[in-house]
Amino acid sequence: MRHVHAFGDDALGQSDALGVAAAIAAGEISATEAVDAALERIDRVNPQINAIAIDDRERARKRAADDDFGGGVFAGVPSVIKNNTLMAGIPTTHGSAAVPVLVATANEPFTDQLLATGLNIVGASTLPAFGLTATTEFVDRDPTRNPWDTDYSSGASSGGSAALVASGALPIAHGNDGGGSIRIPAAACGLVGLKPSRDRVVASPEGKAMPIDLISNGVISRSVRDTAHFLSDAEKFCPAPGLPPVGLVEGPSERRLRIAMLTEPLTGQLLDDDTQAGLTATAELLESLGHRTEFIPVPVDRAYVTQFTDYWAMLAFSLDRFGKRMIDKGFDRSKLDPFTRGLSRMYLRRMWRTPSVIRGLKQSTVRFQETFARFDAVLSPTLAHTTPKIGYLDPAGDFDEIFDRLTRYVAFTPANNTSGAPGISLPLAQTSQGLPLGMHFTTDLGDERTLLELAYELEAAQPFARINDAG
Repeated sequence: MRHVHAFGDDALGQSDALGVAAAIAAGEISATEAVDAALERIDRVNPQINAIAIDDRERARKRAADDDFGGGVFAGVPSVIKNNTLMAGIPTTHGSAAVPVLVATANEPFTDQLLATGLNIVGASTLPAFGLTATTEFVDRDPTRNPWDTDYSSGASSGGSAALVASGALPIAHGNDGGGSIRIPAAACGLVGLKPSRDRVVASPEGKAMPIDLISNGVISRSVRDTAHFLSDAEKFCPAPGLPPVGLVEGPSERRLRIAMLTEPLTGQLLDDDTQAGLTATAELLESLGHRTEFIPVPVDRAYVTQFTDYWAMLAFSLDRFGKRMIDKGFDRSKLDPFTRGLSRMYLRRMWRTPSVIRGLKQSTVRFQETFARFDAVLSPTLAHTTPKIGYLDPAGDFDEIFDRLTRYVAFTPANNTSGAPGISLPLAQTSQGLPLGMHFTTDLGDERTLLELAYELEAAQPFARINDAG
């Protein structure tokens, strides 16, 4: 396996984000030492993993020197923002040559919430064109590679963020999720990836404009406590209207849960052997801890797959036809990649179904949420099969073949985006080749507390594998 990591004996050491923040607060290291260590690590691994879209190191160094972080829980901790989220001073190009390279003049609302946690943004991380696929690969530049084995995908769309955190270059990174885009790269790279409930954090401008808002912002981390502290600090900055507060979750609960278990993807195929073994082992771990698991059928109608992919294709069509209005007048649709154009063409053929698609997705949400009348959580694999190699989801490949592969791969996570329910991927298994495998847990809308309590318990019972222990 071609491991790439930057863990070492420097200011960041082996620490997670909370550990780095504590060292800065205690005066054991300075914010300048933390950012310099992160930049040295990025320089060491980025030539192999290609996870940085925009370098903004000089402003990060100045913030560190000025101690310009406020009172957030991660004050001075180096991180990145995903390059589809506006931050003043950074060009936001959405992973596509169709978008002009223009420096953002202001933050979008979520960026202010992210920065309020004290993170020191050193640049922007890579994503595939407009986040429309599950691998961070391109037609006009090198792919972002998985640091566990650089022959493999890092997932997507927050693939650059996940690769940087998994490699040890950074302790935590921003991601967002419109169909699995935090949880998929977390699963591929052996990390903790929580998609919060809809409206738990400040809504993105793109999400607010959708008939059904699919997008949730969050972080990708190496520890449950980092994710829990992010959510708590984000809530302090802007409490979520209409949702029960989460507060700071600091450990497991004594409550034993009723957990439904899904073993069949929405697309109907069988799980591969490694994924099935990981799911079975996770269920056995839960039972050993006193939780009850029970197999259930997929809690949405089979039509959901077509409904979601039609809705998803509508986003590509909107960019294709209205990119100048949605993004910038300099948008050049002739530079869209073949996969985005293929999605747009597919939607054009199916456009007449849009009203019934939206109704169907809303009806699926009702059925999905009925599951929580009987169960406290739902367990499934994060993905329907193991992480593919670079090229398997090539955006320049035959559209019909790539689209079929993609829908069969991403068969569990989208239901959380249409329902708004939170979901978390935890690195609880590995493939027979030693690559990470994520296991996915879902709770009812607004119940991140149960997810985090369970995640803490599982992390303690079966500590997550670390890339630097694997060679």
